Amino acid sequence: MIGETLQFLLDVFVQGFAGVLLFRFLMQWLRAPMRNPVGEFVMAISDFMVLRARRFIPPVFRLDSSSFLLALCVELIYLGLTLLLEGYPFAHFPLLGLLAWGTVKLVKISVYILMSALVAQAILSWVNPFTPLAPLLAAITQRFLRPLQRVLPLVGNVDLSPLFLLVICQIILFAPLAMLESLAMRLL
Repeated sequence: MIGETLQFLLDVFVQGFAGVLLFRFLMQWLRAPMRNPVGEFVMAISDFMVLRARRFIPPVFRLDSSSFLLALCVELIYLGLTLLLEGYPFAHFPLLGLLAWGTVKLVKISVYILMSALVAQAILSWVNPFTPLAPLLAAITQRFLRPLQRVLPLVGNVDLSPLFLLVICQIILFAPLAMLESLAMRLL
């Protein structure tokens, strides 16, 4: 009972914070506007770590490498604490396995961020297409939707590319990422 509660708290706070740091990195990579409620929240909650880390970690290819490395470090802490809660026998520290598993988990979180943006964009297009979040969601999804929109025709003036992208994301989660996660788990 206490172990499940601690795991829940780790999932919400530690992995949630890793997701926020990863979201910050992805928004900078996708050149998404951060002048919106979500962007300002992400900046406010992560500035205390990222701004300090930028003093020591330079950008790589004009990308915010400090946000990515911090997301990876927080994810590694999360995975290490999860293994500790599960009673993993730490006879040796499985750094390679944790690095592989943490990287796969960050890719998984990235796919979930894309899927969430697709669903939010679809809902907001029906409810309030001029919301301040529309440019942010468009910046996240358009890079992935454009190739599909070139191939898929409109069906009765309805764009089915978001639906196909959701299916592709699910296939990515089920097939290659699940396989990579099981391979990473073997390294532990």
